[in-house]
Amino acid sequence: MKIKLPSREYNDHTFWVLFFILIGVAVIALFSAGSTLTYKHHSFLGPVMQQSLYLAFGVAVAYLVQYLPTWSIRLGGMLLLAGSLLCLYLMLIPGNPFGKELNGAVRWFQIGGFRFQPSELAKPGLIIVVSDLLTRPANDEEKKRNFFITLGLTIITCLPLVMSNLSTAMLLGFIVVLLWFLSRQPVKYVLSVVGTAVVLLVVGYFVIEFGFVRPHRQLKGPFERAVTQVKRVDAMIEDIKRPSSEITMTKENYQRNLAKVAVMRGGKSPVGVLPGNSQERDFLPLAYADYIFAIIVEETGVVGAVFLMLLYLAILIRACYVSSRYADYAAMMMMMGLALMLTCQALVSMAVSVGLGPVTGQPLPLISHGGTSAVMTSLYFGIMMCVAREQNILMAKQEASVRDNFEETPEIRLDDNLSISRKPLQTDIL
Repeated sequence: MKIKLPSREYNDHTFWVLFFILIGVAVIALFSAGSTLTYKHHSFLGPVMQQSLYLAFGVAVAYLVQYLPTWSIRLGGMLLLAGSLLCLYLMLIPGNPFGKELNGAVRWFQIGGFRFQPSELAKPGLIIVVSDLLTRPANDEEKKRNFFITLGLTIITCLPLVMSNLSTAMLLGFIVVLLWFLSRQPVKYVLSVVGTAVVLLVVGYFVIEFGFVRPHRQLKGPFERAVTQVKRVDAMIEDIKRPSSEITMTKENYQRNLAKVAVMRGGKSPVGVLPGNSQERDFLPLAYADYIFAIIVEETGVVGAVFLMLLYLAILIRACYVSSRYADYAAMMMMMGLALMLTCQALVSMAVSVGLGPVTGQPLPLISHGGTSAVMTSLYFGIMMCVAREQNILMAKQEASVRDNFEETPEIRLDDNLSISRKPLQTDIL
């Protein structure tokens, strides 16, 4: 019995090219930025091979997902969101055996020897579910109801993230707001939610700043990490005020300042110090993860930095182009949400690495070392390629239908000596 494989005729080759370019950059960057991991594992190729296995698994995930029907992806998004919420709230229980603390925050869920970040699962899960809900309403009443349902889901998802990973909660909330605008939700509702969120953040900042940071008081409980987050904002403000020639190394700003040194070394030449010649990779503890962009800038200069930014923007542009031809509104929203998340996360990670924002802990998608992030970013690509493939199939069917209708049009005779046959028109189906 022969197994019929899906046709590759309608696959989106542009997304695949962008995907493999990012994978190539990831492997090369890890060779340069992974010296700390090399010392830890006592192996030069060990960390690279480990990450390459994650990336290979991610390619397999993307390849399989692109052939799924979009309705199954919507169902999978619901299951993904439910599972991630279960993990996130289990980690809030004091003394639970599942939470794993790394770098001062409980962000990892561990079962036996398997460890992953529930927040990375919550991102695509929430985006898929919100996209589906926002495109269902048939009237204004349903539209209003689904807006508040998506608001409630966003609050439920972001609440546990605020306690351990505020930047992820803010980024996820920002993407949901963009989806509200794309789906043309009532502006007064959207602005009310945004205004309330901004007020809460500002009030929270001043409460922590003047109630705990400046008096040097300890904050215990689920929001104890808020002190660290406020201190990071204060450190960024102090860096802006301080002349660039004055750098004082402390425990709090050690990584941030070393990343700045790496960027300054790379800025001396348009092509940096060239790959393999980084010095700061041996001193920057998270050079292979949150600050890998700083090492990329050090070794490739402004040329490498601009190339990488354009690469992520190209993903968003491609998603916009495919969405402009959509036949499935929900699938288009899902694609745009994932593309916006991927691109915005990359820009935030880059901004932090060059000192343009407070430390967030956001990895550079597909390039920073980490299994959960690599696989979930590959899932993003798989879903976007799935939507693109489905759109290509629908477009082909529509074009074939139009062509067949014109071919079946009967000949029109004006008289015995003159006849006109209707010819197929050149049409562009948007």
